Amino acid sequence: MRIPNSSYRLQFTPEFGFRQARVLLPYLQELGISDIYASPVFRSRTGSTHGYDVVNHGELNPELGSADDFTALTDEVGKRSMGWLQDIVPNHMAFDSQNPLLVDLLENGPAGDAFHFFDIDWEHYYEGIRGKVLAPFLGSFFGTALENGELKLSFDGEGFAVFYYALRFPLAIESYLSVLGQVASRLRKALGDEHPDYIQFLGVLYVIKTLWAGASNHDRHDQVKFIKQTLWTLYRRNDIVRKAIDAATAFFQGKPGNPESFNPLESLLAEQRFRLSYWKVATEEINYRRFFSINDLISLRMEETEVFDRVHELVLRLVREGRVTGLRVDHIDGLYSPRDYLERLREKAGDIYVVVEKILGTGEELPSWPVAGTSGYDFLSRLNGFFCRPSGKEAFSALYRRFTGLDTTCGELIYAKKRLIIEKHMFGDVNNLAHLLKGIASRHRDGSDITMDSLKRTLIEVMALFPVYRSYLEKKENREHDRKVIAKVLESARENNPALLHELDFLEKILLADMGEAPVEEERALWLHFVQRFQQYTGPLMAKGFEDTLLYVYNRLLSLNEVGGNPEEFGLTGENFHSFLGERHTKWPHALNATATHDTKRGEDVRARLNILSEIPQEWRQQIQLWSRLNRGRKRTVRRRRAPDRNDEYFLYQTLLGVWPWDEAELPELKERLRDYLVKAVREAKEHTAWLKPDSDYEEAYLGFAEQILKPGRDNAFLREFLPFQRKIACFGVYNSLAQTLIKITAPGVPDFYQGTEFWDLSLVDPDNRRAVDYERRRKALENLKAGWKSGREHLFRELLENPRDGRIKLFVIHRGLQARMEHPQLFGSGDYLPLESGGTHGEHIFAFARRLGDTWSITAVPRFLTGLVGEGDLPLGEYVWEDTHIILPPECSADWRDALTGEKLSAVGRLPMEKVWRRLPVALLTNH
Repeated sequence: MRIPNSSYRLQFTPEFGFRQARVLLPYLQELGISDIYASPVFRSRTGSTHGYDVVNHGELNPELGSADDFTALTDEVGKRSMGWLQDIVPNHMAFDSQNPLLVDLLENGPAGDAFHFFDIDWEHYYEGIRGKVLAPFLGSFFGTALENGELKLSFDGEGFAVFYYALRFPLAIESYLSVLGQVASRLRKALGDEHPDYIQFLGVLYVIKTLWAGASNHDRHDQVKFIKQTLWTLYRRNDIVRKAIDAATAFFQGKPGNPESFNPLESLLAEQRFRLSYWKVATEEINYRRFFSINDLISLRMEETEVFDRVHELVLRLVREGRVTGLRVDHIDGLYSPRDYLERLREKAGDIYVVVEKILGTGEELPSWPVAGTSGYDFLSRLNGFFCRPSGKEAFSALYRRFTGLDTTCGELIYAKKRLIIEKHMFGDVNNLAHLLKGIASRHRDGSDITMDSLKRTLIEVMALFPVYRSYLEKKENREHDRKVIAKVLESARENNPALLHELDFLEKILLADMGEAPVEEERALWLHFVQRFQQYTGPLMAKGFEDTLLYVYNRLLSLNEVGGNPEEFGLTGENFHSFLGERHTKWPHALNATATHDTKRGEDVRARLNILSEIPQEWRQQIQLWSRLNRGRKRTVRRRRAPDRNDEYFLYQTLLGVWPWDEAELPELKERLRDYLVKAVREAKEHTAWLKPDSDYEEAYLGFAEQILKPGRDNAFLREFLPFQRKIACFGVYNSLAQTLIKITAPGVPDFYQGTEFWDLSLVDPDNRRAVDYERRRKALENLKAGWKSGREHLFRELLENPRDGRIKLFVIHRGLQARMEHPQLFGSGDYLPLESGGTHGEHIFAFARRLGDTWSITAVPRFLTGLVGEGDLPLGEYVWEDTHIILPPECSADWRDALTGEKLSAVGRLPMEKVWRRLPVALLTNH
């Protein structure tokens, strides 16, 4: 197995494809990157900027380049002895006519190859969608869209389809007869019985009439191909045929203002294997599983062997060819049985590096799957929490309550927001679960009197209280941790809803497989199927209720509002962080260590800045109170309330502190980025406005407020007060940024770098964090750093410390740190992890650990919580006094050390004095070889 020494995430887009990536390889290799970590590269919807809306897993995305371009890129990766970690999407595909499997499904139904590929309930309890797949894409009610003429029948080389604006829905092949029946009589009159084109047309009708489900899929597909090609050929070469088909399609169009004229089109739509509906219908009635609550991403039945093989055919071939050396599995929690999937993937892919996108809750451990670990959100959360000062929690909580007036606890908000998501987005999914459970209950004396309504209320309560993304109770796995989580949730549900005790007891019996006397195998299978289904929906609910709602509402300290994190947990002690890293070394030494991803809520250096606030809650309180008084007159009244409210105002001040650029020339661009971000933030919060029902008055008031407080000029008292404080936060944030960067590089795990974060990452949530990266600027900076290293290190270090604004000091630490990893791959890949103690006057501000492999040692030493030590945090960096502060060395340590970052040599026995360790830079990586 090739285990990456480091990885670099590239977001492929139509503007950044295979050729552009190939140009980057020399720079990335020079930086010290061992493996490219690629976003999905398989065919996606046209114009996709992320690749997670796959339409064909069996093809590379032509918008990223040709197959030859990909071959040339991966050949070059191989020649440079680099690896390729590929992100794959097994859970879902795009619900789109560009998806050939979906087209096959809609055209051929049970007779096609794809009928069982998608996670659709064809026997749904609602008759209106039984035997059909709901297509909830209309912007208005079906009858309104129909009678407004928004649904149009069309014919082209791909056959007959109904269009809703740009959305195309192909007709079932058998239903062609409803359209072509009118064409036949016209052609007979116009062409005569003996005309070759008329005879050929009759041949098409015959083939359609004789299509039957018993034929092989291959034969049927050949017949369908013949039907489409023959019709298209006749249409293009014979004007009479063309006019006859055009007249037939026109017949189905209807005329706005004449409702009855749309009856033929409505009847034709009734023959289809899809049912068009208003998009909101999916909230309450839906018969297919989605990715989260996104209607146009339809989930797959990955538990089926045929589906697995079809989806993974190309990527596994790339694995066999050595072009793909590792896999990152997206949304593992969405799969029916993650363990079965991963075991099958391991069997097919062989001994290859595999990580999973999995978010772990507090105290939750990754199941013992055949993987190297997670994609790094657990590391990100703990590392970020380590730079939040726990002692500031009470003061910070108090000032947040006083400023915003928000008395609701974080836990109460999570519960409320998850219930909101169920009601507004996922009630249809809960309905489906309730009907599944009702079918089981009706077979048991303990459940026979349980009503459908009470089952729904029970499921909503339990799912809203569920504290983790999902449990993993299945045939091959029955973790005690999961059983305890479920039991605790049900106990809380009983306290909240004593009227549902009977229903909760029954649900507990099902979820924990408490079957008493073992029922027949069929009954066991029903119970297990319900549990698997239940587990598939708790993850999307957590993602929508927590990640996409709560993290925009509970704004006590925004650095903690991150994917994989918990804003309720305020900081992490050094002992706890050591414990986490030690466990990582023992259990998951090759998991990814991420600090930024394409899904994080804000850039890694934004979080590093905002964590400084946890050290100075009193000063922060004074600042926001002053700013709020200065800006009071810039608010507007919206429906008798001042807008923005205090919580959104508080959110804005933190955001500005985090993203304010070092270079004033970037301010105009920042203001534009902020407009989009603030609208997204308040809509995600769903307090005053929402994506489903935007409140333009509130949004405009918020944007106007932000624009006013950022207006340049001497009369802007807010900016006069804000900028000095922001500068202080930014300068102290540099220390945090460098420290977290070096820990990531040297701690157990594989350091992962998101594109462009070699410089300061002051980005916001997507799409802001997916902007194009100026790689040429980074390449030149690395060249200059290497030249400075050779020509005069004293001058280089002084320049980096005095001018951290351009981010080169971060690039330098990354480059030098990765060079050390390359020189000692086994030490950092599998070496022991040893926490080191510190002592002296400022020992509490030191965090250090050692890695050891035989007689080879490294020591990582970083500072934290410096606001009480380093003046006002102004530039240049490094002007502080450590006095007698030191790191205590293990007795077996070598006496001679070299700093891999600066090249400085020092000797020490027993203890390392920090005055020497950080003489050149505020972080150090010492090695004894």
